[in-house]
Order: sequence, then C-alpha cells, then structure tokens
Amino acid sequence: MKYSDKDIIKGSKGRELIDKKITLCITGSVAAYRSVDLARELIKHGAEVYVVMSDDATKIVHPYTFEWATGNPVTIEITGKVEHISLARDSDLVLVAPATANTIAKVAYGIADTSVTLVLSVALGYNKPIIFVPAMHGPMYENKVLKEALNRLKEAGIYIVEPKIEEEKAKFPDIEDIIHEILEILYPKDLIGHRILVTAGPTVEYLDPVRLFTNKSSGKMGISIAREALLRGGEVTLVLGRTHIKPPKGVKTIRIETTEDMYNAVMRELNNKRYNIFIGAGAPIDYKPLKSYDKKLDSRRYSRLEMKLIQTPKIIEEVRKKFKDLYIIAFKAEYKLTDRELIEKAIEYAKTLDLDLVIANDVSRVGVGFESDTNEVFIVNKDGLVEHISLSPKPEIAKKILDIVTKNISTSSTK
Repeated sequence: MKYSDKDIIKGSKGRELIDKKITLCITGSVAAYRSVDLARELIKHGAEVYVVMSDDATKIVHPYTFEWATGNPVTIEITGKVEHISLARDSDLVLVAPATANTIAKVAYGIADTSVTLVLSVALGYNKPIIFVPAMHGPMYENKVLKEALNRLKEAGIYIVEPKIEEEKAKFPDIEDIIHEILEILYPKDLIGHRILVTAGPTVEYLDPVRLFTNKSSGKMGISIAREALLRGGEVTLVLGRTHIKPPKGVKTIRIETTEDMYNAVMRELNNKRYNIFIGAGAPIDYKPLKSYDKKLDSRRYSRLEMKLIQTPKIIEEVRKKFKDLYIIAFKAEYKLTDRELIEKAIEYAKTLDLDLVIANDVSRVGVGFESDTNEVFIVNKDGLVEHISLSPKPEIAKKILDIVTKNISTSSTK
C-alpha cells in the first residue's frame, strides 16, 4: 500500500487552489531542489500537483522525491499513453520552475523534444495559463538572445516570475511570490471596481521612549483579509500596526504605531478616496498614559510608579459617524464567553454602531485569535448570526468573510 502524507497537508494553509490541477515542470537547473518545497506549498493551498521532469532534472533531484512530495506519479518520458496531451489538457495551470535558458529558448522557438517542452507545446495549443520561473547564472539571464526569447514567451501570453538577482546569479524567487502569481491568475475576480480599506495588527502607546503598552495581536487575520481582497481584484489599502508579518505584495501599506496614528491614517484615506468597504481587523489599544516621558524613566529612582490612563480614539465608531454609506465590517475580540454570550455581544455591537457585519471571536480559546495561525469566528449582523466558522486557517476565514461581503454587496446593488 503506497503511503503519502499529501492528504494530511492538503489545504492546511488555505483552500484557494482546491480542485485545481497544476502540472509542475522541472528542468535541469540546480534550483530544482527548491521545487520540492514549491510542490508541497501548492498542496498546502489545496492544489493537486503532477510533476513532469526533463532528463537533466532527474540528475539533480531523484523523481522519487517528487513522487513523495506530491503523492502522484512523476512523468519522465512520453510514452504511447501520450501523457503530454492529458497533462496539458487536464491542467488548470502549467508551471515551469525552475526554467533553464535551454527550455526557455526551445519553447520560444517552437521546439518540443523533451517531456517538458512537449507538455508546454500542447498547453499553448489548449491556451492554458503557463508560468515560467527562470533560474540560472546571471550572465546567462542577461544574454540578449535569452531576453528576446523571454519577450517572445510574454507575447505568447506566458507569465514570467522574475528571479532574484544575487551574487551574479538569477536565483529561484521566494516561493510565496510564485504562489501569489498563481493565485492572481486562477482566482475569481468578484471585487473588481471595489476599494477596500483594511486595518490590521496592534497599536502601541508609549510611556517613555523604551517602554510601551500594546496587545498580543499579530496582524495575521487582517493581512489575510487584505491579501484575499487583492486576489479577488479589489483595490486594497492596508493600515498596518507593528508586526513582523510581511504585508501582501501589491497592497498599498501604511505603517503606523499608535492608535491615533491608525485613526488619522484611516480618516485621511477615507476622506481622500472613495472607498466603499472598510474592514476594521486591527487591534488598536483602548488606553494610553495621560502623561508620557521624553526620556527613559530610571527604575532605581521610582520604586513605585502610578499613572492615569485615558481613552484612545474609537476608530470604528468615528468612521461610522462620518461615513454613513460605507459598508463596515468590524472585529470584536472577547474573553471567556459562551457561544451565546459572544453572539449576543456582537449583535448588540452591530446594532449600536449600525455596522454591516461583526466578526466575533473568543481569544481565550485554544488556537483562536491573537498570534495563532487559526481562528474561530461568529459572523453576525444586526438581525442575528450569519455564519459560525469553526477553527480554520486564517486565510480560509478571510475567504469565507469576503464570500459573505461580496454576496451582500452584490445583493444590495441589484435592489
């Protein structure tokens, strides 16, 4: 019985590529070892991956490695089963990673004499989306003839994910960038024409230059929402608090620190641009010291320190007061409540502030909320519970939230 852990990891990072079949073509670049991780990452986003290898690629990474990585047989040669036809025809996308100068030149000028180039020749005939990820020595990549070949591929509608140029090498790019390109191509574009403003991450309030107040928010949920909205074709701006999480490529990102910074950035954006959706996924801290200090306080001098705290701006409340027609989604974090209590508080919040949706969670629960990669949320409106999403990866939560948002917006626009 063949063992594969593909089903264990499939969709563990999200289901954006569920039911999508990707043919991953490996050519003879030393960067071929990176494609093992790439295949696994595609599966973690829900894809079914089938690998095709050139002869030279098998000398760098053994086909067994890719069979283990994907749980599917690897195509090395084209037989009487005409694998190049079925692989190209049945694929949602063909990805060449890494792509050597040899393979790029062959495809650009119509040569199909390897398993990889045969698949690509058929995929072009079927008008399938194709992505090339070049990886080679720098001088080869800068070769004028190769540049001409790359331009021919682009003119044929083939996408190119540019390599990282380092140490005179055109290196395999970040896997995250390749995944993003795939999602950009395959994702439904149901937010085209919409402008979405998202807040994410914590704010900080300073006591002195080195001591501050904050909370445990990582920004992962808001960043996942911004990324999802971008993939759906929205024009997205992210107001991002202090976090180590990298914001999505292609999203306009405004970095802030304090709650007042976040408030000012949100109001400035809403006043200057015609946003129609605001998603308050940020975690602005509610209080700050009445008095802060320009210099570091000497702890040897103050054995006891008392301070007064004052309230910071209520961003969601102020946004609703000033922008009556804006579609607003707010997040509400609670602690140690029952499901019923959590839902009731969220409904009350929606009614009080006239919010379109409230996303409530209980951050005392295991794997929920701050710093975790997963979340469990209750989505409500002023009338009651809309949907309960059990513990799931945050990108999947983001997808389901925006599924509801796009449905609501579509319904309201047809009334």
